[in-house]
Amino acid sequence: MMNYIFAAMILISVIVGLLSGNISSVSESILNDGVNAVELSIYMLGGMCVWGGIMRVAEKSGLTEKLCFLFRPIAKLLFRGVETHSRAFRLICMNITANLMGLGNAATPFGIEAMKELEKTSDRKTASPDMIVFTVLNTASITLLPTTVASLRLKHGSAEPLDVLGGILITSVASLAVSLTLAEILNFTKKDKL
Repeated sequence: MMNYIFAAMILISVIVGLLSGNISSVSESILNDGVNAVELSIYMLGGMCVWGGIMRVAEKSGLTEKLCFLFRPIAKLLFRGVETHSRAFRLICMNITANLMGLGNAATPFGIEAMKELEKTSDRKTASPDMIVFTVLNTASITLLPTTVASLRLKHGSAEPLDVLGGILITSVASLAVSLTLAEILNFTKKDKL
């Protein structure tokens, strides 16, 4: 479906460019933005590799166990069906840590693995309450240090790449609070129907 939408957007752009006499701008934009996309991907890949490596070192060194210990009280409330010494719990903690540091790209592999582990422990054909809460927590996570945003702002010439920290913190806390509340309400109403 998305392929059709993007194809339609490109086709409409070319038609409007032809009709308005700006086809040279359209073709120039297509060529330049393709190069810019590749440059941005390589730039982001460097940061992702560094932080992904740091997260792996943290996992191998036992730092993740310490993080799991810190998150245990909160995670026990959110993930009632997950054992605190399980691999799923450790992966959830690593995902939370990566998201707190603003490393959404580094958090993704942990999130995928955590979801696979949660699926193994579920006896349902649909998402379990723990899977739903984890999806919400991963999607609307609190960001303490927006490293990805900061690196993009720095690349584009910002003198203060972290001056958005307050706004990001407020919006991420608010979105997480609302999302978790709705997930808990929906899980509660689901249990009543069963």
